Parts: sequence; structure tokens; C-alpha cells
Amino acid sequence: MTATCAATDCSPWMRCPGCQGPVFGEHHRRNLRVCPGCGHHDRLGARERLEQLFDPGSPSTLAAAPTLVDPLEFTDTRPYLARLEQTRRGTGLEEAVVCASASVDGHPVVAAVMDFAFMGGSLGCAVGERITAAAEHALENRIPLLIVAASGGARMQEGALALMQMAKTAQALADLDDAGLLTVSLVTDPTYGGVAASYATLADVIVAEAGAHMGFAGPRVIAGTLGQTLPEGFQTAETLLAGGLVDGVRRRAELRPALAHLLSAAAWARDGRTVPAAWGEAAPHLVRDPRELPEQDAWQTVALARDPGRPTTLDYACYLLEDFQELHGDRMSGDCPAIVGGIGRLGGVPVMLVGHQKGHDTRELVARGFGMGSPAGFRKAARLMRLAAKLGLPIVTLVDTPGACAGVEAEVGGQAHAIAENLRLMARLPVPVVAVVTGEGGSGGALALAVADRVLALGNAVYSVISPEGCAAILWRDAAAAPRAAAALRIGARDLLGQGVLDAVVPEPDGGAHRDPALTARLVGQALTATLHELSRQAPAELVSARRRRFRRFGISA
Repeated sequence: MTATCAATDCSPWMRCPGCQGPVFGEHHRRNLRVCPGCGHHDRLGARERLEQLFDPGSPSTLAAAPTLVDPLEFTDTRPYLARLEQTRRGTGLEEAVVCASASVDGHPVVAAVMDFAFMGGSLGCAVGERITAAAEHALENRIPLLIVAASGGARMQEGALALMQMAKTAQALADLDDAGLLTVSLVTDPTYGGVAASYATLADVIVAEAGAHMGFAGPRVIAGTLGQTLPEGFQTAETLLAGGLVDGVRRRAELRPALAHLLSAAAWARDGRTVPAAWGEAAPHLVRDPRELPEQDAWQTVALARDPGRPTTLDYACYLLEDFQELHGDRMSGDCPAIVGGIGRLGGVPVMLVGHQKGHDTRELVARGFGMGSPAGFRKAARLMRLAAKLGLPIVTLVDTPGACAGVEAEVGGQAHAIAENLRLMARLPVPVVAVVTGEGGSGGALALAVADRVLALGNAVYSVISPEGCAAILWRDAAAAPRAAAALRIGARDLLGQGVLDAVVPEPDGGAHRDPALTARLVGQALTATLHELSRQAPAELVSARRRRFRRFGISA
């Protein structure tokens, strides 16, 4: 329900539909119709969305092709044409979506903005045609597409022709995928039915506005037809985030800057920009000769690699990246906290960062699953890497895990399949990929993020087929033999560099990375910029070919 002043006295005060508390109307309007008390987000119409999200004066409405108006000559308690005409008079809109070319912070975008006030934002022939035409306009002009979804579902009065719009719009978004153009979906309250099951959820990035609800079948349908009791938070934005179905939940004031960051990243490769020449001039001290590294006690190195004070992936994101925007979820089953990722700017260049996330204390370690990725985590990583490939963004992965999660749920969820898919995907990514082993590199859970053009490691990092404890338990049948196993496995940076598993080693501050995280991050950043400058000069086909040769040679006698 939209909050308005009382019709009798037009009081400047209104009542919030969320908390029922009094709100000064002008303040409510200036606050983008968000209650300052409870945070309730009142519904906005298409015109209000255009005003809120885009640069002033930039929206230019796109022309709409004529479509069938009443293909079934449908009548329920009233003729469909009469309902349609009444809605047009009441809203001042021709249809339930307004499509326009616009800009956000100067970045061009094609927008399809739905309005729930127009017959519940239902998807019929006219809406489907407008969405499709907007996607075609984006394709023709090589610019991103933004969809602002608000709908109850397909328009019943247009029958099977309304149903066909789901496939029609899905095809249009597939064309944008093939062309490497960014698509973003902003899910607002409510988004259901055929819209949720087509273009609203097919975008590269899905952002849900705070207070939004989304699903295929609405709560009343489920409760009424199946008699099921709905759980707390059912189909809310927060539940969708926890379920891995959206990339993030944003308050209304946060939407415009979030869109600007995404559009800016997408514009980088599209505009033909490359990494700065200065990246090649900076010469960080990267050790490439194993003889330059000291011999270390293997078990002591393991302890240093596992020290909880070492920087995590999110720490590196804070130290190294500007405008980092974390993206969430595998779009299937969940949002694994042990693997994180998102887009940020490294020295002005947008990159996709993906890495394991441990923690600095017991509470965080437990919450993050000790950095042991689940199937959802590896699928999330794959989704983000595919997005980077689509947009032409370099990929940086940070490896720090004891191994992949080995629990029952992970096995049921297809842990082996998820890891294998990542290995295949990374082998063919057409963009530069740099992996850095920052702590532990444990087994397939590490390799799933490390099929890269260049594999670097910090001086006290370790990388192994199995943990020393696991090796000791299996081969020595004695967990106390872990130090002997660590030495036998040769898991330190010196041995790994000699084997060619690593391309270079980044020396750590005296005493280890945990002694000076900021300096460690600076050293890693210098290594990344130098390495990405080198790789940026290679064509996509050359990158893929060289990466495959790198891994093809392992295990072959010289």
C-alpha cells in the first residue's frame, strides 16, 4: 500500500504502512519514500524510479512497437479492454513497463522499469515486446541493460500469448550474453510468476531492494492451494540472499552508487582500456629462482601459513581495491561463506577478485567454515569468473584453505562435480588469471581456484595434495607423524618453485605476513600489477593456449 496524506485534511503528516508511525510527508519524499523509523520501503512507480536511479535529464523513452491489445477478447467481471483503459487513465502510463535510454554517473544504460500499479506489473504482449526491444536496443548500441522488476506474474487476460513472452524475453537476454554485455536486475517488491521465472532472474547481477519479495508462486497461492505453513522470512530479500539467489540486498539510497560501480566496470573493457604502462615499470621483488629462498623447517612453515593473523581475502580487498562490491550466491542452493568474491578496482583497473575466506578468531573461523569451500562456494566462484570473462575483466584468486569441505551435505551437493567444473572452466577462461597462495593451499579445494596463467605464493605459504595430518594418518597411521609428512611432501615455497608448480614467490615481512598485514598486502598488490601487465599484452587465444601448456607439462620428465 502506498502511503498518502489523509484525503479529508491533506495533513502534511502521513502514516508509515510498515510501522504505522507518523512520518512528515516532505521528509518521507526526500528520503526516497523510506521510513526513517522502521526502514520500510514504500513502492515507487516507474517515473519515480527513473528520477531516483538515473542522471537528471538523461532518460529518453524508447519507442514501442504496436502489439496485440486484446487477443482473446477476454471478459471476467468486466471486459479486459475496459480494465486496460481504466488503468491507463489512473496511472498515466501506456503499459506496465517504461523503457528508456539513460545514464548513471555518465555511464550509458538501457533501462526497462516496471510499475506494479499498472495491473500488478503483469507480463503481457506489450510488456514482453518492450522488454525485448529494450534488449535489442542495448545490443545494437553495445551498452548494458538494467531491468527494474515489479510484477505479480504473467497477464492472464492474454492467455498463452502472455506465457510466450517469458521465452521471448529470455532469448533477448541470451543475445546480450553472447555479445558480452552486462545485464543487471533490480528486484523490487513484489516480483513473482512469469517475470521472476524469466528476465528478472537471468541477469548477470541480481540486486534486491530492501523489503522486496520474489518467487515463482506467491504466498497466497502456496498457502491456498497446498495448505502449507510458510516459514519466517519466506521469499524476502534477505532469505533470497542466504539462499544464494541474489547478489546483494541494498537500501534504496545505495542502489544508484551500486549501479554506477557495476556500469563503470563493464565500460572498462568495452571502451578498449588496458592496464597502465606504469604497472610494467614497477619491479617488485619476485623470487623466481628457488636457490634464493632459504631452507625452512616444513612444519614451522605450516604453522606460519595457518597463523590466524594472516590477511584474508576480504582484508586484501580492503587494502588493495577501490569500490569493492561483493557479489553473492551460486543462484542454486546457497551463499557459501568460505569463498567470497566481487568486483573492485586495482589501481583504477576493474578486476574480479575471488578467494577463500578464513577468519582471525574462533567465531569467524567457524562462521566461515575455516575457509573450506562447499559446492555452492565453488559454483559461486565459477559464476563470478564467467562474468569476468564475459565483461573482459582480469581475474585474481587468493588461495587459503585446508581443503574443500568434506561433510555429508557437501557430498550430497556434488562437491566433486563442482570442483571438476571449476578446473575445466578455468582452463578456458579468455582473460588473464593470476592466483596467489596466501596461506594454505590444500588439495582440490585450492586447485579449484588456482588453474591460472601465473601462480604466485607468499614466502611462508604451503601447497599440497593433502594436509600433513591427513597424509600422516593414512600412510604412517599416526597423526603425530604430521611433521614428518610435511617434510616428505615438500609443500614449502622453495620446493614448489623448484617443481614449477609456482611461477614466483612474494617474500613476506620479517616474522611472517601476520606481523605486518598492510605491508604484505602492498607486496601482493605490486606482484599482481606487474604480473597482470605482462599478461595483458597477450590475446585471449594466446592466454588459453599458454595456460594449457603450463598444466600439460606437469609430471613429464625433462
